[in-house]
Amino acid sequence: MAGNDWINSYLEAILDSGRIDGDKQSLLLRERGRFSPTAYFVEEVISGFDETDLYKSWVRAAATRSPQERNTRLENMCWRIWNLARKKKQIEGEEAQHSAKRRLEREKARREAAADMSEDLSEGEKGDHAGDASAHGDSHRGRMPRIGSAETFDAWANQQKEKKLYIVLISMHGLVRGENQELGRDSDTGGQVKYVVELARALGAMPGVYRVDLLTRQIQAPDVDWSYGEPTEMLPPRTDVLTPGESEEGLQVEGGESSGAYIVRIPFGPKDKYLHKELLWPYIQEFVDGALSHILQMSKVLGEQVGDGQPVWPAAIHGHYADAGDSAALLSGALNVPMVFTGHSLGRDKLEQLLKQGRQTRDEIYSTYKIMRRIEAEELALDASEVVITSTRQEIEEQWRLYDGFDPILERKLRVRIKRGVNCYGRFMPRMVVIAPGMEFNNIVVHDTDMEGEVDLEDNPASPDPPIWKKIMRFFTNPRKPMILALARPDPKKNLLTLVKAFGECRPLRELANLTLIMGNREEIDEMSSTNASVLTSVLKLIDKYDLYGQVAYPKHHKQSEVPDIYRLAAKTKGVFVNPAFIEPFGLTLLEAAAHGLPIVATKNGGPVDIHRALDNGLLIDPHNQEAIADALLRLDADRQLWARCRQNGLKNIPLFSGPEHCKTYLSRITSCRPRQPQWRRNEDGSEKSEPDSPSDSLRDIQDISLNLKFSLDGDKTEDASTLDSVDTATDGKNKLDRVVSKLSKGLDRGRHKAGPDEKNEQTGNSSKLPALRKRKHIVVIAVDSDSNEDLMATVKKIFDATEKDRASGSIGFVLSTALTIMEVHSALCSVDMPGTEFDAFICNSGSDLYYPSQNNEDNSSELPYVLDTDYHSQIEYRWGGEWLRKTLIRWAASVVNINDEGEAQVVTEDADRSSAYCHAFKVKNSSLVPPITELRKLMRIQALRCHVIYSHDGTKLHAIPVLASRSQALRYLYVRWGTELSNMVVFVGETGDTDYEGLLSGVHKSVILKGVCKSTSDRRFSSRNYSLSDVVAFDNPNILQIEPECKDIQSALNKLGMLKN
Repeated sequence: MAGNDWINSYLEAILDSGRIDGDKQSLLLRERGRFSPTAYFVEEVISGFDETDLYKSWVRAAATRSPQERNTRLENMCWRIWNLARKKKQIEGEEAQHSAKRRLEREKARREAAADMSEDLSEGEKGDHAGDASAHGDSHRGRMPRIGSAETFDAWANQQKEKKLYIVLISMHGLVRGENQELGRDSDTGGQVKYVVELARALGAMPGVYRVDLLTRQIQAPDVDWSYGEPTEMLPPRTDVLTPGESEEGLQVEGGESSGAYIVRIPFGPKDKYLHKELLWPYIQEFVDGALSHILQMSKVLGEQVGDGQPVWPAAIHGHYADAGDSAALLSGALNVPMVFTGHSLGRDKLEQLLKQGRQTRDEIYSTYKIMRRIEAEELALDASEVVITSTRQEIEEQWRLYDGFDPILERKLRVRIKRGVNCYGRFMPRMVVIAPGMEFNNIVVHDTDMEGEVDLEDNPASPDPPIWKKIMRFFTNPRKPMILALARPDPKKNLLTLVKAFGECRPLRELANLTLIMGNREEIDEMSSTNASVLTSVLKLIDKYDLYGQVAYPKHHKQSEVPDIYRLAAKTKGVFVNPAFIEPFGLTLLEAAAHGLPIVATKNGGPVDIHRALDNGLLIDPHNQEAIADALLRLDADRQLWARCRQNGLKNIPLFSGPEHCKTYLSRITSCRPRQPQWRRNEDGSEKSEPDSPSDSLRDIQDISLNLKFSLDGDKTEDASTLDSVDTATDGKNKLDRVVSKLSKGLDRGRHKAGPDEKNEQTGNSSKLPALRKRKHIVVIAVDSDSNEDLMATVKKIFDATEKDRASGSIGFVLSTALTIMEVHSALCSVDMPGTEFDAFICNSGSDLYYPSQNNEDNSSELPYVLDTDYHSQIEYRWGGEWLRKTLIRWAASVVNINDEGEAQVVTEDADRSSAYCHAFKVKNSSLVPPITELRKLMRIQALRCHVIYSHDGTKLHAIPVLASRSQALRYLYVRWGTELSNMVVFVGETGDTDYEGLLSGVHKSVILKGVCKSTSDRRFSSRNYSLSDVVAFDNPNILQIEPECKDIQSALNKLGMLKN
């Protein structure tokens, strides 16, 4: 009964029915007489259930006085167990089918990738052994010299001190503050909060790091402390954590006005509510927009301080957990800076564990935990990350390999190719790096333990014992016995019940030691969550069952600052620290215990394996084996020599996990990422804008207002564009396209320099009219995904009519955001005699191309009057598979066929006329026969091809664009490049739209949904979601309006949103 022993114990404790012989056992629950619910439970229930509901039923049964009613309740309970067992077996069968399908898909993808790369496949790439450590990531040990002395650290610090790095960390959920953390208050405020705060603090004190921002949510709810509503909180460096021989100056970079580490709280979501992480998903894009604004402002400030007037962009944006990973990916794409990700806890692994428990169906799990939204965020993080940091190899080998976007075998092959400078054929895989979390040990005072396990409670009055000692000691009849210490929330996965049973059923252990359970803070059990209350109640019942009064301590309250004193007390009694969790992702408490001189007994599942390998300071146990737990605890407590050896090993080896060691390894990985940052290229004539229009103008305009723009002739393709068919990489393709466009636009120089005399602040060259974007007070974005150009232009005219006066005054600008090509846009505008200059920008090809209208084309009427922003391409080209992605898509398209009486007909074909350098376009002849977009996205990911696939035009068109390109990201680019405030934008959309439709609804901009428009494009197969729309968009947001598509309704909505003056 692995994992459910505690339930069985209740059955045994309450049931008085005798056991029956094996040959007479019956599984018929309605059979009276010698039926034993206990025996049935033992025989039929499979391990892994969280039996909270069964326990509650059992309590009610035990409280029933009538024997007949009691037996009926017990029988009903067994029926429930039987149903759970059936459900579990059914779910296990379904999961086995899912696993087999996933395995076949991955093997097929490997074969196709190997075939593409077979031309230069080397012997070093042919191994398929996933167990090879080099295939999964690097451990920092053995790779870099340890900071073992002040001289070593000083030498390393001198190499780094000239750097002025700006690092952004993101941890969105929970209650985050620097001091007096409320760890254990809820499931969102735990070890991750402590880790990210201490990481930010430690990084801020490292040489070469100028500033660290930890971005989290600003919370101004009445049920939380006011400090969580403060916009900024400084994290001063610890002055008591220096190793002997180190100076405070040696750890800190040269200070400045904005240097150091800070918690920056970004307001998003309901202002007066504290939301758990499962409810934050609809507000992710709102956080991204707020964080983007902060980073841009800070980059400008740091540029003035240490960047010689040039902005200091983040060296990396590091997301912690899935929600922050999603946000970091979008920020990384908007700013073109490297991204790093740490999962902490992974959604696919949690989904597997929940399915194994069998208490909920897939749909129930999806609804409760928003698990599919979380998994997609983690997949996106894999798409965008340069480096994924894990705590252990187990996390890579058993958890990350469950994801479509990571294959350890393919990752190994790609890494070998990169090291040898061999073409990877458009395939990319994030680098998995094992970096164990670090902590500061130098403020820990380790006392000698030369007494024979005794505690003197009458210490010198000049140095009284910590108050928490007395709170614990009052529980014990004999407080001098060694203490077995467990520190964990009362959560079923922490396995505290098995620990109490192991202690209670081992008489020698009870006689030798005391047990202390630090299970968070509580007021009343009834006020706790049902799961935690159930576990705590079960602990109390087990204490009563085994009569452990005077031998087990379970204090109600403790402060976070008192945790070191608890470790000290356990060490003073020559005790042992135990972590019996079913699985432990890392085990920071094991490091804390080792630093205080406590040997450990820990689960063999997860991070403790790596910790034990490094520290060699205890024993590993099977958490399901009650006897093994008791034997390990007894062995360490009884064998004083073994205890002393484990203690000494822990104290000797703990510097491997020190804060400076961790930060040094972390920084080495961050700085090894390929540098990326916004690079606005200058015009060929070298001209620049002399000064900004106002002090509030965009940072980008202060840096360099010029664009490197090329004319695009006849849409995105020219007659010379066939030369691009042989392109091997996206970069080569872009360069060749630039040369073609430049060649064809040679006769246009005269038109380029026709600037009026009153335009003294306008930029010369291609972009002479482009700064008008910055002058607009408001921007109206028309992103209606109509099936026909006629419907689209009808909607455009209605919006123009509703804003006629403000449009004439120049206070409102317009952007058209569409899946159409620029040629199709031009044709649509010409069909209604509308000049392109009515718009300030055109986001085309589903967000892969950005154009501006040109007014300097009078003498070249044969050319399209638009200029292409190639700087935007430099922003989105990250991990673009180029020609190799195109070939893979063509191969996939050939496999999608319609079999009828006339034979096979290909359903999807390449649309070369609509394709561009950063958009592979395909025609869909029968949209009912194509697979869901989620399946195509999955296929690309398992082949390590990173792209954003989009169905448009009611599923009749398919686009593949760079992974971080989209229409919503293009709006962020306009903000980063031109300073067009996102909060001053209003986006018009239909009731449904293309695959990227949902991304246009959320954020700090306003959204207006036109009822009855685009209702036909509602097929779920065309949506990128396999979860509810409510997990993406908060429709109760006052910035989202739904109106009729009439002129007066549009005008009224814009007035309500404060967008119109006239």
